[in-house]
Amino acid sequence: MEGFEVAGRRFRTEADYKAALRDQAKIEEIKAQINMEQPGEVITLYTDMQAGKYRFETAVGNDFDDEIFELTQEYKRQGYNKDSKLPTGKKASKSKKASAKQAKSASKGKSINDGKQNGKENGVVSLDAYDKDMQKVILAELKKREMRRKLMIVLCSGIAAACFAYFGVYSYFTDRTDKDYEDLANLKGSTSLVLNTSSNVPIHYTEEEDIALEVLEEYQTLYNKNKSLIGWLKIDDTNIDYPVMQTVNNEYYLDHNYSQEYDKNGSIFLDKDCDVVHRNTNLIIYGHHMKSGKMFGNLNKYSSEDYCKKHSTIQFDTIYEKGTYEVMYVFRSRIYNEDEIVFKYYQFLDAASEKEFTSNMQEMAELSLYDTGVTASYGDELLTLSTCDSSETDGRFVVVAKRVR
Repeated sequence: MEGFEVAGRRFRTEADYKAALRDQAKIEEIKAQINMEQPGEVITLYTDMQAGKYRFETAVGNDFDDEIFELTQEYKRQGYNKDSKLPTGKKASKSKKASAKQAKSASKGKSINDGKQNGKENGVVSLDAYDKDMQKVILAELKKREMRRKLMIVLCSGIAAACFAYFGVYSYFTDRTDKDYEDLANLKGSTSLVLNTSSNVPIHYTEEEDIALEVLEEYQTLYNKNKSLIGWLKIDDTNIDYPVMQTVNNEYYLDHNYSQEYDKNGSIFLDKDCDVVHRNTNLIIYGHHMKSGKMFGNLNKYSSEDYCKKHSTIQFDTIYEKGTYEVMYVFRSRIYNEDEIVFKYYQFLDAASEKEFTSNMQEMAELSLYDTGVTASYGDELLTLSTCDSSETDGRFVVVAKRVR
């Protein structure tokens, strides 16, 4: 351990020791060029060090930096500046220069080896050994360091408390979400909450048109718990097995769950402009990309062609009919400005003509990460799953499937 000591500092590793030797050599080179008894040269050196002209790697360099700082402050207190130059042979308050060095050592709680010079046999310098002005400097420095220490403790404690609070809330919502959706999955097919009324649900679109559709039996209990239920989405061998909600806007279910409680996981929901009765060409379903993997947190696994081949089928039932879809396109996109002329998948709900449908298919095919071999024709029903993607600002990860039955 003694072999790893430089300028009174001990170092644990050979690498740190060698770095300290480099600092020491640099300090000796500086002292060979600078007359430490010339105030102007010392103040200029300090300015250069502050500007980063000299950089040190270890505590040896930091000690030298402190020494120059204290000496500079002492020279400035005596009225000197960087242009000051004493006549050759004249020394600038040598006793004060020594006091500045001693102040540095005292403020760090170090010992000065020259015990006889300071009137202490054990080499420890007491505060009383300095004049009143220097005592004020030392006490002020100690006070600053204590304040910095306390501030750092408070800051670290606050950060730690915030982290624990965040993970507590995160765990609470994650656990609650897991339990809630497990309970909802168990309610599929249950008749425990089916009302003693007809299961026919009238849907009114216009004064002239009155369409009555029957809610599938397995979704009647869930529908009676929350009339915003519009279907159920499931992909085998994945965690995607959720109710699909729909309301008059695309904001509510960003941070509310099926039970209409605040939940940062949100819910899986159908675009507000989609219509499962008067069926759109393309139904778009949104979900958060949660780091926990909840909601659509694992949807981006479809970026792998092998994963897609193993999970090529998507089950999306509306509350009125079942549906099976086959993955067709997988691509990345983003939310564009309104004035940008570019294919915007999130605006593709209906194709007014075969030409328009074909054009949209070509756009998605060009964006697709790989060729699934699945294509669609005008009149086919499509399903689009969309989630956030961190690869770019306002990025989106999209999976498009075609209904096969």
